[in-house]
Amino acid sequence: MLLSHQREEIFDTFMKTRNHPTVDFLYDVIRKKYPKIGLATVYRTMRIICDADLARKVDFGDGVRRFEHKFKRHKHHHLICTKCGRIIEVKSPEIERLPKKLASQHDFSATKNTMEIFGICSSCQSNT
Repeated sequence: MLLSHQREEIFDTFMKTRNHPTVDFLYDVIRKKYPKIGLATVYRTMRIICDADLARKVDFGDGVRRFEHKFKRHKHHHLICTKCGRIIEVKSPEIERLPKKLASQHDFSATKNTMEIFGICSSCQSNT
């Protein structure tokens, strides 16, 4: 893979972003420094980053492709507010044990598991 200044900037911007950025978000940020960058370059670079197992695509049920860091991050799950879109990352040893337990009970070899819980956050609950 040829590492261009643009790809390096995309990677650096993504790694500095602590939320779950979209390609459009990254494109808007990168375009300030590299006005001629194409959206396709950002898409291709994020695919390369995912293929290198440094990130993963996440789906929060709204049809928007987001990305999440995997590098030096602990396994976690998400609570997603269906009103405001807030995403809360949660870590739980109990949740981590459950997939292994279920797989074992059903003689199943799990290769991947994720958990996203959809509902209404406390802020939105208090505003109703």
